Amino acid sequence: MNSRTNFGPGGAGLRFAVVGPSTLKGKEITEILPDSSLAAADVRLLDSEDTLGNLENVGEEMTFVQSVAADNFEGADVVFFASEPAFTKKTLPLATRAGSAVVDVSYGLEGEPGTSIRAPWLDRELAESAPMDLQPGPVVVAHPASIVLGLLLLRLQKFAKPRSVIATVFEPASERGRKGLDELHQQTVNILSFQGLPKDIYDAQVAFNIMQKLGPAAVEPLESTEKRILDHFRQTVRGHVPVPSLVLLQASVFHGHAFSLYIDLENPATVSDLAQALAGEHVEIVRSAEEESPNTVSAAGQESVLVTLRPDAQRETGVWLWAAADNLRVLALNAIGCAEQLVASRPRGQVQ
Repeated sequence: MNSRTNFGPGGAGLRFAVVGPSTLKGKEITEILPDSSLAAADVRLLDSEDTLGNLENVGEEMTFVQSVAADNFEGADVVFFASEPAFTKKTLPLATRAGSAVVDVSYGLEGEPGTSIRAPWLDRELAESAPMDLQPGPVVVAHPASIVLGLLLLRLQKFAKPRSVIATVFEPASERGRKGLDELHQQTVNILSFQGLPKDIYDAQVAFNIMQKLGPAAVEPLESTEKRILDHFRQTVRGHVPVPSLVLLQASVFHGHAFSLYIDLENPATVSDLAQALAGEHVEIVRSAEEESPNTVSAAGQESVLVTLRPDAQRETGVWLWAAADNLRVLALNAIGCAEQLVASRPRGQVQ
């Protein structure tokens, strides 16, 4: 088998495939890939039979969706899996046989042998990379909430070490995909028109509500997502900061994560010093009282995590942090970062 790994600036000579380009995660990857360092790569869109022939955007260009067939994986240096988890598992052998590197944002490959959890934002923050084999197994991109938490705490601890962290994370409907968005929308409409509520995804009324636990027949309980966030946090910060005590709440929000963190520091520190420590790539500090407080609307489409801080009124070592981030954008940027790592690790030239 030949491996096409000679490539030029901007990823010229590379070929990518995106499985599930019509999903929210798939659309986000194809939207920002043309603005990345891999912009010159050729991109092929693959999906199930019911979407064949559909047109999807890759940046500003329209591309036809092709079938998930073995010949459409041939020559693909990296395959992004953004489909449903079961479809990812079913389709993975086609990418493996083609010799493609795999980046999974569906969590379908989570826990599979040889799979690693990665977050390039945190690798850069740690100034180190997770070990990468010459022929690495599938890469699962860390949950966006774990990436945001890891980024903030890793950056903070360079200036002031946290003794403990208590985090409340507010989950948006977009984490449940298009079906989650549609159900929240329909619930909102039906409540206002005094009709019954669809509950296929949440098995509960999510509209005009905030919940710590979904219904027993929910597609995925909040407890499972909460565990995923903590597991991914542990694996990507690699022991450099304490694991926070965390609760995940389902918010009546369509898009964007929000975070409330209480951090107890080992030693007192001023809010201005902490803000200076946090500020930098991927983090924007909202300082002025005249500026709009970070929220999921203002964070939409932004690469940066929006953050504001205030001291705790009772403890001189306590600080409160409020943040908002575009969950899909954080995930997609780290997925592309994983592709960059995988491309760099692959042998260049012809491999017989």
